[in-house]
Amino acid sequence: MKACPNVVILKLFASMGIHMDASSGYEVRRAMAAGVSPASISLSTQELPDDFAELVDLGVKINACSIPQLERFGKHYANKGQPVGIRINPGVGSGGFSSSTTSFSKTNVGGPSSSFGIWNALVDDGTVGNIVTKYGLVVDRIHTHIGSGSDPSVWQKVAVRTLEYCKLWSTVQSCNLGGGYKVGRNPGEPTSDLQEIGKPVADAFRTFAAETGRKLQLEIEPGTYLVAMSGAVVSTVQDKVFTTGESGHVFLKLDAGMTDVLRPSLYGAIHPMTVLPGTGRDEDVGSETESVVVVGHCCESGDLMTPAPGQPEALAERVMRKAEIGDILVIDGSGAYCAGMSTKNYNSFPEAPEVMVDEKGNPYLIRKKQTLEQIIENEITPTGLTF
Repeated sequence: MKACPNVVILKLFASMGIHMDASSGYEVRRAMAAGVSPASISLSTQELPDDFAELVDLGVKINACSIPQLERFGKHYANKGQPVGIRINPGVGSGGFSSSTTSFSKTNVGGPSSSFGIWNALVDDGTVGNIVTKYGLVVDRIHTHIGSGSDPSVWQKVAVRTLEYCKLWSTVQSCNLGGGYKVGRNPGEPTSDLQEIGKPVADAFRTFAAETGRKLQLEIEPGTYLVAMSGAVVSTVQDKVFTTGESGHVFLKLDAGMTDVLRPSLYGAIHPMTVLPGTGRDEDVGSETESVVVVGHCCESGDLMTPAPGQPEALAERVMRKAEIGDILVIDGSGAYCAGMSTKNYNSFPEAPEVMVDEKGNPYLIRKKQTLEQIIENEITPTGLTF
């Protein structure tokens, strides 16, 4: 659900029978507030919440993502036969902006450079099994997560290895092959081929069933794949400046930026962009183009909308229709990890409104623009503090 956690999106997917993969206790509570059944929520988190037992008792499924998490879980449910999932770092990953399967990448969550999950050696040497036995836990799910890359060979390798871990406990009922499916937002950019990835994985599950007599439930996490291309940021060119010389550029300054779309600044992600006339008239769509750098409204040099691919520290120009102040600039491919991963309130810019358009073209406001009063409502001047 972290890809796009608006309550209306959660309700829509829940109505389709889609379950929620939460990354924090707060996301769990947010999903439940949207009406999602606790039994339809799975929590894999870097920070096990203090109230994890309350969530489990409500029906939420938890995957232990570290040895300390597993110990905390086991101590609370000692000798009660409590089901628990185990998230394992399989030793390799596949990140959308990295070709390496083992080195650090901001979108690679598997391998020795990743803190996510229990390192596979701790499963192989019996550490995990000993804790499970000590507290009388029942392992009912094995979870691996490699990142948001699109390398089918990595997916297949990890799937086979994950199924080997499923053999360690006869109580395992579900195998979660986590990791988003890469979405190509731009021409020539690859999108994960679900058939290419899925067929060998399905074959591996059939082989597992033939060897063990157990049919596992396959769980996947296609959040980005479902929403990435369904959203766009509609902004206005509110200023235009230029520098001269060999390193000079024309800069378009938007009334949006990293407060709405952080992916370019964080990953060097490339989003499609379209300039439209501010008048709204088709006849004003010009044919003249220019090469520009697009930046956001924050007082931050990293608020860059056109980085070099995969290089958030490098400027890159984009050839687009010539834009004037007041024109509209649409940033497409913004349905995933944009509204939910923004730096809202930096420079005290408010959270942007969100609009959903139905299949008939009818727009609906699903999040209001934040007010200044809402930004500062939790700030307190203590009594007795003098200035």
